[in-house]
Amino acid sequence: MSGILITGASRGVGRALAAACASSGLWPRIVITALRNEEGLRETARMVSEAGCPLCVPVLGDVGDLAWVEKLRRDIGPVETLVNNAAVSRVGLLTDMTPAEWDEVLRVNLTSLYNTCHTFVPDMVRAGQGRILNISSVWGLAGASCEVAYSASKGGVNAFTRALAKELAPSHIRVNAAALGIVDTEMNRHLSDAEKAEIRDQIPAGYIVSPEEAAQALLKLLTMPEYFNGEIVRLDGCWL
Repeated sequence: MSGILITGASRGVGRALAAACASSGLWPRIVITALRNEEGLRETARMVSEAGCPLCVPVLGDVGDLAWVEKLRRDIGPVETLVNNAAVSRVGLLTDMTPAEWDEVLRVNLTSLYNTCHTFVPDMVRAGQGRILNISSVWGLAGASCEVAYSASKGGVNAFTRALAKELAPSHIRVNAAALGIVDTEMNRHLSDAEKAEIRDQIPAGYIVSPEEAAQALLKLLTMPEYFNGEIVRLDGCWL
């Protein structure tokens, strides 16, 4: 059962968390996935190996596809820890969004959680232990104009987290979520320097968090005691 699976790990928070997990020495096997960024995934694998992980397994594929996730389980076996980080967003008015764009955001951000948990949780139940961390967003709590689909998907992640935690607590499996504020990643590349400065001024902490600092907070959430369960933890520098 030893091992951790981190989805969406070719860049940003997923990459930083994979490296932090490697440095911690808590997981002798780290499996990382990405949808299509093969070069980024290889770079993450290099960083994980250099950080001291004896076995890093990079896998390119679509966690929004249940059949692919089931094949992944057959290939890599059970894991003790699961981090659902894969996410996409579409910025714009809801009335300008196509049904296909809506479906893609929900498929990657929310349906993928069903796919990974449906596939890997039975192993955790049989082992009587496990950890699941879902990467959510403050927009799942507050909502964001021009990111309706993303906000809806992350609100779903929060409800999914609380509900699944109640199902799995008797099996000693923890299910928590981190509701991130703005992080200095490529997902926010659509923001201009002026817009970033305006957001920075709104954050009491006074800065936009780096993926590496966010990853250290996520690592702490992964190592919390069993009674810390079903929580949606805001990591936004007191922004909202």
